Amino acid sequence: MNFLQNSDLSPSDVMIFIVCAVLAIVMIVTVALIGAHKSKMRMKRVLAVTGKADIRAKNTVNVRRATADSSIAAFDYLIKKFLPNPQRMRMRLQRTGRTITLGQYLLFCFALTAILALALTFVVGLPMIVGVLAGFAIGFLVPHIAVGTMVKRRQDKFMRNFPEAIVLIVRGLKSGLPVTESIRVVGQEIADPIGVEFRGIADAVKFGKPMIEALWAIEPRIDIQEFRFFITALAIQQETGGNLAETLENLSTVLRRRKQMKLKIKALSSEAKASAYIIGSLPFIMFGIILFMNYDYGSQLYKDMRGIIMMCVGFVSYGIGIAIMWKMVRFEI
Repeated sequence: MNFLQNSDLSPSDVMIFIVCAVLAIVMIVTVALIGAHKSKMRMKRVLAVTGKADIRAKNTVNVRRATADSSIAAFDYLIKKFLPNPQRMRMRLQRTGRTITLGQYLLFCFALTAILALALTFVVGLPMIVGVLAGFAIGFLVPHIAVGTMVKRRQDKFMRNFPEAIVLIVRGLKSGLPVTESIRVVGQEIADPIGVEFRGIADAVKFGKPMIEALWAIEPRIDIQEFRFFITALAIQQETGGNLAETLENLSTVLRRRKQMKLKIKALSSEAKASAYIIGSLPFIMFGIILFMNYDYGSQLYKDMRGIIMMCVGFVSYGIGIAIMWKMVRFEI
C-alpha cells in the first residue's frame, strides 16, 4: 500500500472508488441476469405453446450460438440491449479481415479502460474522476484507432491488386470464359484480400445466387468506391448489353489514373503532414523532458485542478487543430 501513502488520495476517496466500482459491477450483473432470465422464460413459453420443446430448443441454441456476439450469455444480452448500433460495429470489425467478434472487442475496451483508470488514479495520482474519464476515453479511442488502421491497411492492399484483377477478368473474357469463371480465376490467382473475397463470390454464384447480388453482399466488407464502380459497370452491362471486356478495360485504366492522382496528392501534401507531426509532437516531448528534469514542477500540471483545466482546454484545441489540418490535406477524387 505504499502507493496510497505517497499519493494525494485519502482513505475515504479510495473507499468511495471501491464502493462505486462494486455497485457498478453488481448493477451490470443484475441487469444481465434479469435480461437473460426474461429471455429464457419467454423462450420456454413459446416452446410450451408449440408442444415441441425438445427439438426446437436444440435448434434455438444453435441459431443463438451462430449469431452471438459473445460466449458469455449475460454480456451478449447487454450488447444487444444497450449498444446503439451493433450491426455497424460488427461490419467495421469484419472489414479488418480478422475473426474479431464484437464481444471480444468490447471486453478488451472495458479491460483497457479499467487498467488505465486504476493506473492513472493510484499510480500517477490524478483525481479519481479525471482518471476514470481519461481511462474511458483512451480505453475506447485506442482500440478504435487500431481497428481503423487495420481496415485501412486491408483496403490499401485490396486496391494495390484490384486493377490487376480487373485486367485478369478482361483477359478471361477475351479468351472466351464467362464472367463468373473469370471471377473464380481471380480468386485463385490474386493474393488476399482480393482472393478470399472473389472466391466467396464464385462460391455464392455456384450455389445459385445472382452475381450482382453476390457482389453487393461483400461490398460492405470492402467499402471501397472503386469496387462499387466495378459492380455498377457489371450491373449496367447486364441490363443494357455491350462489350463487357472493353468496359472493364476502360474501368481498369480509370482506376490506375485515380491511383496515380492519389499518389501525387500524397506526395504534394507530405511536407505539410511532416510539419504537422513535428509541431504536434513538440508539446508532449517538452512535457516529458520537464518531467524528467524536475518531476515535482511538471507534475503540478495534472495534480492541480487549474492545470487539469488547462490540459482539457489544450486537448480540445489540439483536437480542433488536428481535424482542420486533416480536412485540409484530404482530397476526394
